[in-house]
Amino acid sequence: MANKKRRKPRRPATVPAAPAPSGGASPERRERKELARQAKEAERKRAERSARLRRLGTFALIGVIGVGVVFYLQRAASPRPLPQSAVDAAKAAGCSDVQTPAASAPGGLHLEPGASYTYDQHPATSGYHDPTPLPIPPRVYTEPIQETNAVHNLEHGAVIMYYRKSGDGALPPAIVARLTTIANDSHNVILAPYTPLPDGTALALAAWNKLQTCPATVDGPQSTNIARGFIEAFVCTSNAPEGKLGEGC
Repeated sequence: MANKKRRKPRRPATVPAAPAPSGGASPERRERKELARQAKEAERKRAERSARLRRLGTFALIGVIGVGVVFYLQRAASPRPLPQSAVDAAKAAGCSDVQTPAASAPGGLHLEPGASYTYDQHPATSGYHDPTPLPIPPRVYTEPIQETNAVHNLEHGAVIMYYRKSGDGALPPAIVARLTTIANDSHNVILAPYTPLPDGTALALAAWNKLQTCPATVDGPQSTNIARGFIEAFVCTSNAPEGKLGEGC
């Protein structure tokens, strides 16, 4: 019997692998990644918003502090009480107390440059005035000054020492010499003659809406104490509407 040829066993056909889902991840995994990305983005925006608010807060605080510093630097000191030595000297010399002539003395009442004005008080301590104050220095004038300009100096916290220069009841030259020294040793202080002083008044100390007058019989030490005390109380203070704007204030 003839030998039959043995058949080789057939190899099983290779089954191709199932294709992976498109995108390389399951829909659930992609959704989780998207949610995580959204959460991270939201956190980033919150952080940026917080940082922006902090910056704005810092800038606002710096602005408030800056305004406060400017205000503080521009604010004039409060008026001070007259020293007791000045009070005693004024009483002994027959001077008046410090008067407040006007019930209301608002600042900023400017005339046209160079315009004249008639005051109902002599010397004037407030009211309408020229837009330009008198220059300081000089601190000592030997001739009468322009009163409309002088009132502007008072608005800037100046003290003006007016005196009767000649005639009956004139202030003695020795007292004028003492006041000259005080004016030159001070800041924002003017000494000037003033013709229309009321009868019996040889010396008038003026600040904004403040006035003290003395007779010609005031002596040297008294005049020194009175003048220095008045200056100490009112020069460059908030008694004046713009007391910080004066010379040396």
